[in-house]
Amino acid sequence: MSVKIKPLLLTSFLFVAACVTINVYFPAAEVESAAEKIVKDVLSSEETPSTDDQSNINEASMIRTIVHYGNPLNWLISSAQAQVDITISSPAISALTDKMKQRYSSSLKTHLENNVVGFNNKGFVEIVDAGQLGLKERQDLKKTVADENRDREALYREMAIANNHPEWEDKITEAFIKQWIEQAQKGWSYQDSNDQWVTKLESNNNQ
Repeated sequence: MSVKIKPLLLTSFLFVAACVTINVYFPAAEVESAAEKIVKDVLSSEETPSTDDQSNINEASMIRTIVHYGNPLNWLISSAQAQVDITISSPAISALTDKMKQRYSSSLKTHLENNVVGFNNKGFVEIVDAGQLGLKERQDLKKTVADENRDREALYREMAIANNHPEWEDKITEAFIKQWIEQAQKGWSYQDSNDQWVTKLESNNNQ
């Protein structure tokens, strides 16, 4: 009897797998809206203190990734939802955005307004022209940019993990690339699709 049961179990498993994966899709509109909200929050922020430990964020991210892929059910079910409510709030996401808001208010905003830095076409901040800065200021700016880009990369990853789809990271990054540039203020520098640095002619928001 056991010989007959095994093929039956295998058939049932394959049937369930086919059923739960048939409606897999990436919720582009929902992710776009989530990215828009987060970017707007960062770029309209006031300076606030940040006490989060980056090592704790990285450790939490690694644990969630291991747990997600370690559960066989997630291979089938978690990516098969017909409609998805995008999560934009978790301890790690909040820690990252808090640091980004504080960094924007205390440093990046001024550098963006002076076209010292700009938003590149990969979702990160890049130094455009630091010629007006002294040596100490340049060193500080390099650290600020490196810290910002590390947190942005972690944010894109955390967004994917928080929504139980680590494989969405690249598409989530694309949504943020669009939003950083769209919400850049008039006069800021950004990198277009041809890798050219241009000046934003008009603002899409009321900041």
